[in-house]
Amino acid sequence: MDGKEERVQSAAAFKSYMLKNSTKSNLNLYDHLTRLLTKLMDEQPQNAVDVIEDISSDVKRGLLEEMQSTLQDLPETTADVELAKQQRLLFTRPKDVDHEEELVETPLPNVSELSFYLEQAGVGLGREEMQRIFLALKQLVESQLLLQCRLWGKILGTENSYIVAEAVVEGDDHSIDEPAEEEEREVDTQENEIDQLPQSTYKPPSVVPKEATGTGANKFVYYVCNEPGLPWVKLPSVSPAQITAARQIRKIFTGKLDTPIVSYPPFPGNEANYLRAQIARISAGTQVSPQGFYQVLEEEGDEEDEVSQSNYEPNPDFEGIPAAEMAESLSNWVHHVQHILLQGRCTWVNLEVKPGEESNEEGEADEKEEEPDEPEPEVGPPMFTPISQDAESLREQHYVINIGRKTDRHVQP
Repeated sequence: MDGKEERVQSAAAFKSYMLKNSTKSNLNLYDHLTRLLTKLMDEQPQNAVDVIEDISSDVKRGLLEEMQSTLQDLPETTADVELAKQQRLLFTRPKDVDHEEELVETPLPNVSELSFYLEQAGVGLGREEMQRIFLALKQLVESQLLLQCRLWGKILGTENSYIVAEAVVEGDDHSIDEPAEEEEREVDTQENEIDQLPQSTYKPPSVVPKEATGTGANKFVYYVCNEPGLPWVKLPSVSPAQITAARQIRKIFTGKLDTPIVSYPPFPGNEANYLRAQIARISAGTQVSPQGFYQVLEEEGDEEDEVSQSNYEPNPDFEGIPAAEMAESLSNWVHHVQHILLQGRCTWVNLEVKPGEESNEEGEADEKEEEPDEPEPEVGPPMFTPISQDAESLREQHYVINIGRKTDRHVQP
């Protein structure tokens, strides 16, 4: 009995040894031999002793495959995928739109034709991007009910870029959104008089009023987006203070409209205002056309109005200028956009004259005429001035700004 018990204990110890799991595969020899013998009994292969190693590998491999999960991790949605989903909507046609309505005259120019001419000149954004921009402009026109709309250009930024659309909005009321600064100053003055405190003799300079929508630097409305298919954002109207400050600083765009502009001199606004000011400066200084291509749009009763003189239309009698002549002489190219004065406006305004002073008596008017401090009106170059005269105009109107030890010469467009 002692020998039998020893054999039983030895067999139990050996079985426990065979049931010990491997630290690599987490399998044990007992279960593996059980499966291997079961497979041999089921298949009964010939020359089993020669293929026992292969069968053992197949049994082990099949068990490992069963333990592996067949589920795959969902890929993360990237920014490119999200942009593709947005741009996909540009190529879908609304079901409730008839094909006959699409044949009606559109406020958009022929973007494909413009892209072709830009390609011939070796510039442009590429055919694919221009097509996406055209569909984005079409989406903008349909959503905002614009009378005119065109691609103004693209401005690159450090994080994103700006695609700029120039438009004419239906129903412009030529309004001006000006803060009531003078009213606040009057209230503060009354409070100081009650307190009987010493009064300062300093008077802040008068704020140059903003030009009305549809005139001057605010003649057009501008919309921007970072990529075709993303929402369009309307830029605010530009003020003379913003144009003046934009001439004195240099900042790189980030592509985010709410980014604050940290500079000296300080800029009154964020990147949206800075972008709008630079758009006004670029438009006034770089938009040229062949001489005679445009003509002043004459309206009844507004022959002497400066605002009407800034409106233009294509000249139907323009016969064209040979390409060789346009390439040789700058006199054949003219500016067809109003010049921005040093005041930050396209039309000069007298800050010394208050709105209520026009209705004063004749005696007071005569006294004001005798005052020698009356500012001299600023006059810019007229419409359709040849670009050959730009050098002379810039020499007359440049100004110097000292910032610390550095002297920068800034020239207005």
